[in-house]
Amino acid sequence: MQVEVSPAEPGALDVDVLGMPVSQPADAARLPADLRERLAPLIDSGEATGALGSAPLLHANGERPARIVAAGVGATPDADAIRTAAAAVARAAGAFGGTVGWIVDASLGVPAAEQARAAVEGVAFGSYSPGRWKSDGTSRREITRVVLLGPDDVAPAAERAAAVARWIDVARDLSNAPPNELWPETLAARARDLAAGLDHVTVEALGRSQIEALGMGSFAAVAQGSGREPQLIVLRYDPPAAAADVLLALVGKAITFDAGGISLKPALGMESMKGDMSGGAAVLAGAAAVAELGLPIRVLTVIAAAENMPGGNAFRPGDIVRAANGKTIEITNTDAEGRLVLADALWYAREQGATHVVDFATLTGAMVVALGDLYAGFFANDDEWAGQLLRAADASGDHLWRLPLHPRYRRYVDSTFADLKNSSTHREASPVLAAEFLREFAGEGPWAHLDIAGPAYLERSRGDYLTQRGGTGYGVRLIAELAQGLGT
Repeated sequence: MQVEVSPAEPGALDVDVLGMPVSQPADAARLPADLRERLAPLIDSGEATGALGSAPLLHANGERPARIVAAGVGATPDADAIRTAAAAVARAAGAFGGTVGWIVDASLGVPAAEQARAAVEGVAFGSYSPGRWKSDGTSRREITRVVLLGPDDVAPAAERAAAVARWIDVARDLSNAPPNELWPETLAARARDLAAGLDHVTVEALGRSQIEALGMGSFAAVAQGSGREPQLIVLRYDPPAAAADVLLALVGKAITFDAGGISLKPALGMESMKGDMSGGAAVLAGAAAVAELGLPIRVLTVIAAAENMPGGNAFRPGDIVRAANGKTIEITNTDAEGRLVLADALWYAREQGATHVVDFATLTGAMVVALGDLYAGFFANDDEWAGQLLRAADASGDHLWRLPLHPRYRRYVDSTFADLKNSSTHREASPVLAAEFLREFAGEGPWAHLDIAGPAYLERSRGDYLTQRGGTGYGVRLIAELAQGLGT
């Protein structure tokens, strides 16, 4: 999807559909003069109300632009409202595709560059289809170009948003891929393919024997029940202009299918467990976005990829495994596997010299209960690092909410037989105890754990710019924003 900025008047723009943001209550007097006569009847009839996400479409009967959508941005427009409205325009354009125009409107009270960025992202989100495996293809036509009507200085923000959006689509495709197509080794192959087109990026993948040789007994245990080889996928971005004293580590959980192991999940909804690698998808695509943008920061991406399956060789409740940092872990629930693979991946990131670490994982259902599908919860051992993450979240639209770490939560994972156990029988604070577990392996220096179970993979429409079931690419925008802030 290409992006350009045009100085044309709205009524002279030659696009297949023009998105005209309309705030609530709709008022024809606020419309551009050259569109007012055509759009006022929509407002007067009550069809165009300005309600968030509403998108009545007007055909132009031979005039330009060919179609106009009165895109509702609600009563208090912000970046998310613009994303939602632009996504509605993209969905309206799905039947014919081509070129989408969008008016950057100063009266909305949102900075022009932020509007441009949000509009491009909204069109990208709204035009994505998860049905790429349908035998007859998807019914949507491709949107090839977005034309923004606004000041020239919004172009850098719009172009950056388009670049990041392409990697969001990569992350969504990975999360949506069926587990008979995407397993650890094919994920590693995909990482190599993606890296081949990027400057200053290298990829290596360590198999089972190498994982075991590194002493990663926690990671290796999770992979025991599957016939698929686990992979520790390591992507390095090392641009020449980067500071030598900062290495950002992105650590991702990539359970390409999670049956729960011997602690088997219920059958209902198990098909969505192909999305349990969305953390790995986010850090892979996020690091690639950083590289495409050419940001001057070194990035180490560590993805722990495995299947968690039952079987004769599967790890068992009652097993005690030894992680790479030497700590022993009693297994009390094989479906609490994400923290086990992350434990060794976090250790590896620190061993490779990471100064700042953030992990992304679809870790706990309790986080979904707490925060739903809009915010990810996160934990951090450093207030300044937490602040950087929150600022990146606010700017990117990948929303975050900080939850507490406290040493007294550690008692939930105390074990009689080992240094700690991987789950608790108490139905209390499960996201927090998982974070406390991970803190044992996070090493020295700033670290944050993002539990993205809610916003990373949807079972239903979110009612905004994300209306489809499946992977959302959560985290890619956040990573690009975080890297940009840390690298300046």
